[in-house]
Formats: sequence, structure tokens, C-alpha cells
Amino acid sequence: MGSDDKVMGIPQLIHFQTLVTTGALFLGIVAVRVLEQSAGIDSLLLTVLIACLALGLLIFSADFFIEGAKGLARRGGLPEVVIGLTIVSIGTSLPEILVTTTAALDIPSSPEVADFAIGSILGSIFVQITLIMGIVVVKSGLKIRESWLKRDGLIMLLAVLLLTFFLLTDHVLERWEAGILVGLYITYIGWLLKHRKVIQMEEENNREDVEIRGSNWTTAAYTIMVVGGLAFAVFAAHHLVEYASLIALELKVPQAIVGTTVSGIGTSLPELTIAIMASKRSQGVAIGTLIGSNITDPLLSIGLAGVIHPLAISSQGFDFIVYILMPFTVVGCGIALLMMRTSYEFKKWEGYTMILIYVLFLIMLESYNRKWITF
Repeated sequence: MGSDDKVMGIPQLIHFQTLVTTGALFLGIVAVRVLEQSAGIDSLLLTVLIACLALGLLIFSADFFIEGAKGLARRGGLPEVVIGLTIVSIGTSLPEILVTTTAALDIPSSPEVADFAIGSILGSIFVQITLIMGIVVVKSGLKIRESWLKRDGLIMLLAVLLLTFFLLTDHVLERWEAGILVGLYITYIGWLLKHRKVIQMEEENNREDVEIRGSNWTTAAYTIMVVGGLAFAVFAAHHLVEYASLIALELKVPQAIVGTTVSGIGTSLPELTIAIMASKRSQGVAIGTLIGSNITDPLLSIGLAGVIHPLAISSQGFDFIVYILMPFTVVGCGIALLMMRTSYEFKKWEGYTMILIYVLFLIMLESYNRKWITF
């Protein structure tokens, strides 16, 4: 970004489209809640509407937060490659982080919400590595760098396997296990920062892979983006968990299924948007966004929730999580990495294969929900 670019401040921020949309969604939630409480209306339609508004607010506020965090990092002189590997990765996972930590806070009064948190994380990982990755690959095809695959791809698989192992041993993610997950993520980020110069040299021939573009705002505007985006995101996550739980109760659907589908898909929309936009100019950013998020989610996102409160799989969600969601997630990650490893290229037919895996998952989910299959 050139130094002669116009610097925009708070007056321009007020008219910034993302802020306007975020504010409108926030006011929409407040208005519907006031209508619900003042009129004493107990309607499934209103519950679904608030959950959808909360999901939209969560996505837009996360985008708002990322824009501000990237801007402040650039002002602080942080290299673009480090911004991409840390801030963007954590920022795109902000919805998952807030949803799971909010659910963890609600566990003492609603223990079944733990299923929602677990389903949300595993569902997000699965939808990103199959459906979203498949869409991006079908759209443009992807070439994979060997150095990248050996580093981040392997760490992603190990993170998913470790989380699965912790949950399978006693069907609870204990605090000490969650602490290990968070510690591993901190170690991973520390390693990236320590070796940032080497990584940056590897990217020299693909500089667009680490270029993070954005508008030129003032420091005050960036600060408002960070604080406001985070505040809106926390508000949205609280309402999403609350009303998604009400939907599950009303429809008599296990919390794990709601977390896997509604929250899992919804919280993955930032990764889908960034990956598709990035694939037009940078294959590294496109695939790095998805894999980076799939390292953050099984380590940091659910790890923070587990530190707040142990996450125990309930008897209601046990069969779905253990016999359907976990196997599909692990196998999906393994197949994706295997396809990347062959000639270090993700071909379009392989993208269709990943989408097909997600379709098979939905068929299995529907069969389980209708009790056509039991365990």
C-alpha cells in the first residue's frame, strides 16, 4: 500500500459498509428480543430468526475485528507473513473460539451444551476440509508446496488426532488435556515467529501469498474496529449458543447435531469467503487459510473452552459424535492431505471427491436422525 493512499478516519468509518451491516444486525437482534419479551411471544420462528441474525453478526463482526487487528499489526511493523500466519488464522477462527468458550461458561447450568461446543469444532473442521476445500479446488485447482505440506498439513492432522484421542479416552476433555492443546498451539505460534525469516524467504518467489491487503485507516479507526468487532462478536456468540440450544430443545434434536450443522457451517463462512477471494490471486493464502484455521480450532478454540470447563460428551450426543462425526472428520483430513501429497497438486476431480464426502456425511446424519441406523 503506497504512502500516498488516502488515510481514512472515524468519520469515514461510520459509513464503512461492514460497520453499517454489523450495526444493523445488532439492532435487529435487540428489536426481535424486545418484541419477543414485551409481547410474550414464544415462537420457534422468532427463535430461528434471532439465531440467524446472531450468526450473521458473528461473521461480520469477526471480519471487522480482523481488519482492525491487521491494520494495528502493520502500524506496529509486524511482517506481513507473521500477520497472515497468526492474526488472520486466529481472526477467522474467532467465531469458533467465542462460540465454544461461551458454551463452556453455560455448562454448569446446561451440561448438554458441551455437545454443542464439541460438535461446533469438529463440524467446523470437517466442513472446511471437505465442503469448503472442495469448492475452492473445483473453482480453480490448487498447487501445494512441499515445505508447507510437511509443516502445517502434518500439524493439522496431529492436532485433530490428539483432540480425538483425548475425547475418546474417557469421553471428556479434561482441563489438563485442554491445557496441553492450548500449550501446543502457543508452541506452534512461537515456532512460526522464531522462524519467520526463513518462512519469509521461502515465500519470496510467491510474495502475493503473504500479502494482506486492506484499507488505509487511522490508528484510532483500527482500534475501534478491534474493540467494537470483539464486543459485537461476544454478544453474537452468546445469543447464537442460547438460541441454537432452544432450537435443539424445541425440535428434540441433539445439541451435537445443531452444533455440527448450524454452528459448524455458519462459523466456517469467514474461511470460505477469504479462501474463495484469495484463490483468485494467491493459492497459498486460499489453502493456508483453511489449514491454519484447522490448526487453531482443535488446539486453541476448543482448548480454551476446555480450560474454562471440562467438556463431557453426553449420552444423548455420544453415538453421533463418536461413531459418525469423529470418524468422518479424521478420515476427511487424512484423505485431503493424501490428495495434496500426490504430485503436490489438488486437482478439480479431487475437489469433487471432497464435496462428495461431505454429502455422504449429510446422508449418514439424516439416516441417524431418522433412526434408520443405530449404534
